[in-house]
Amino acid sequence: MTNTDSTPLKRSSTGPLRLGIAGLGTVGIGVIRLLRAHPALTATRTGRPLEVVAVSARNRQRDRGEDLSAFHWYDDPLALAHAPDVDVVVELMGGAGDPAYALVTRALENGKAVVTANKALIALHGNDLARLSARKKVPLYFEAAVAGGVPAVKMVREGVAGDALTQLGGILNGTCNYILTQMEETGRDFADVLKEAQDMGYAEADPSTDVDGWDTAHKLAILTGLAFQPIAFDSLDVQGIRAITTVDLHFAKELGYRIKLLGVAHRGQNNEVSASVQPCLVPLKSGLAQVGNAFNALTTEGPFSGPLTISGQGAGEGPTATAVVADLIDLGRGHHVPLWGAPPPEKPAICQPIGQDESPFYLRLTVKEHAGLAKEISELIGKHGIKTQHSAHHNSTGTSYITIVTHPTLTSTLRSVLPQLKQHDAVQEAPLALKIENMP
Repeated sequence: MTNTDSTPLKRSSTGPLRLGIAGLGTVGIGVIRLLRAHPALTATRTGRPLEVVAVSARNRQRDRGEDLSAFHWYDDPLALAHAPDVDVVVELMGGAGDPAYALVTRALENGKAVVTANKALIALHGNDLARLSARKKVPLYFEAAVAGGVPAVKMVREGVAGDALTQLGGILNGTCNYILTQMEETGRDFADVLKEAQDMGYAEADPSTDVDGWDTAHKLAILTGLAFQPIAFDSLDVQGIRAITTVDLHFAKELGYRIKLLGVAHRGQNNEVSASVQPCLVPLKSGLAQVGNAFNALTTEGPFSGPLTISGQGAGEGPTATAVVADLIDLGRGHHVPLWGAPPPEKPAICQPIGQDESPFYLRLTVKEHAGLAKEISELIGKHGIKTQHSAHHNSTGTSYITIVTHPTLTSTLRSVLPQLKQHDAVQEAPLALKIENMP
């Protein structure tokens, strides 16, 4: 690593580690508040003071509830990459493109360490950034990019580094988990609970990134890269929670399950990787089923470490700021780990084609009943080699449903049947198919 007086990487230095923060939203202001609340504690644990010296944000006039007058203000965030009084660039703007990408790459090129909470940036450009970080011998930290205050990155990259993990998965989006929890507990529909989540600040005005699964996908791509090998982002199978109804939550519970939006990655016997983001049924007795509201959880499993689970608050000012400052403390201590925990590979991991994974499925059909309908449905899916292990009829507020639990089935096979089921005269709306994941 470079050792000059202008770099934070000289472990013997006792002078302040000078920070330039780009982005003064919830997390950026949270970092400033935390450092102001615990200056002695963070200095003691780091071995030197952590001092914010410069900031950048779009609106200089906005009241952010903190006095920022002591900081050098840059209207252009890219100036932080060249500022002589900045040792570490803290990128909290978000987004996979510019200005975040330009700021991070320029900072690394200029020998400045980077701490970021930007999940999209690492998910989409992580391997390029890993190569740049390695070439310049300047570290890039991103604990806050996954699961907020839950140390998911450290758990996978360091805590189980000695084991060859076979799978990981978890609840990685607090917004979706809050919505599903409240739908189940109160009986309210998706739109109603989403509006509440927006009013409470859990969901954005445009909730698509959260509820359509992309936020979870970014986090899963990062964790998969740490556990196995970086993957091409378009190799992820991604579905959100918009199609989930209160009747599905009720039927799942009758079957002994709870519906959660999961990000799950597996490594096969030939080292091929499969990764998906989908609402899944998990056993009521499992650890993941107990994680409610806006909390996150991550489970890993390996032949030596066995199943390990951590959980906690996955978003918000305090938890995410805590993760950012933990990275700053690691940086000040000289604890530098390669971005992926190993030298960046030349090529992404070999991924199993989407749809080639196998699991039991839950099927829900909204139907207009007639004699022999259940047999017709069973025969239709049976023609595709899908075997039923359980089926039931339900009537709720005048609407009839058929639910089916299949034996393990290829995802591609199951999905190929759905259009045919939808075209059946008795099926009144698009069928819903959800995986059953028997994770710890």
